Amino acid sequence: MERVVLAFENENTSRKVRALLEGAGLARGLICRTAAEVRLLLGQPQIPTVVCGYKLPDATAEELFFDLPAGRTMVLVAPENLLSLCGRSDGLVTLSTPLSRNALLEGVERALGLAQSVRLSVRPAGEEELIRRAKEWLMEQRGMDEGQAHRLLQQRSMICGRKLAETARLLLEREAGLALYG
Repeated sequence: MERVVLAFENENTSRKVRALLEGAGLARGLICRTAAEVRLLLGQPQIPTVVCGYKLPDATAEELFFDLPAGRTMVLVAPENLLSLCGRSDGLVTLSTPLSRNALLEGVERALGLAQSVRLSVRPAGEEELIRRAKEWLMEQRGMDEGQAHRLLQQRSMICGRKLAETARLLLEREAGLALYG
């Protein structure tokens, strides 16, 4: 049986979802209360999916989704008006509340299938290095922590319709140009 992370603001919701998934024999649920706890658990490669509500005490599901390691999926359970705020992405399964038992089971099964069979593209090492260097520059020059620098790169990427690595490359090129002419 697969293991999934369950992260909802209300711990009773997490317990109910865990009972449902385990009762159906679909997945074993590991309950987390914060996005930070989810990130720690996802360091383990054998956990493919997060099932969560829209908001956690320390992050939104959207922020958490962008921090997921490659090949991981998320099932986001929220009211339709909050789901409409999230863009559609590979690896994200959205379920509108109120939610039926079958809809939840099907959504989790779909996310587990995505994680197993359609491994999401992994960034080449060169792209990871560009992103790391751009975050370091933002942290040094703007006094940001790593999470803030990452979110800024993500936001600029989404606004401009570019990949994160491309945004990082452009930032570093601009920074190098300023250093030459500054």
